[in-house]
Amino acid sequence: MTPHSEASEAFRAELTALIPHMRAFAKSMCGDPTAGDDLAQDALLKAWTAHASYVPGTNMKAWVFMIIRNGFYSERRRSWRSVELDTETAERTLEAVSNPTATLELDELRRALQCLPDDQREALILIGAGGFSYEQVAEIASCAVGTVKSRVSRARDRIALILAEASFGKDDIQPSEAMTNILAQLRNADRPLAIAA
Repeated sequence: MTPHSEASEAFRAELTALIPHMRAFAKSMCGDPTAGDDLAQDALLKAWTAHASYVPGTNMKAWVFMIIRNGFYSERRRSWRSVELDTETAERTLEAVSNPTATLELDELRRALQCLPDDQREALILIGAGGFSYEQVAEIASCAVGTVKSRVSRARDRIALILAEASFGKDDIQPSEAMTNILAQLRNADRPLAIAA
């Protein structure tokens, strides 16, 4: 086996091991399992196509997550004005299986998250749902580790306060429509969420 083929095989093995993490992160970004799987598959293809630009020994997880994140925001910029929301699919994602209050809790969290600044909301998703370290999020977002820690800390404190005080406000949206509303807000946003350095 040549050194080039050994490197390709090592890259393939490491990338393959990250597929479950890629899918989970993509789903958390999209808020929809089907769209998340599509995003993860696109990112996998892009990573494989660009494997020559990957530097062995560096953090591949952060590299592929940056590809997913960039793909997500690129797609949002292109399609937020023209994509029709499939409300039936979105509502099916909210079905509570073992916890009858899960739908209500998701709706409260939806309303509380909307009270956060965009940069704090995204940092909290990357750390909390993505399972990244602060260093990895800083690498993905191209900002300082201290900036990420500050945003996550402020976001957690603010979410806890909002939920404790139930100060997330009321609206006419049914709890079963929480995911539908989240997707609609992404579609109608003036700009996609992004962590700025």
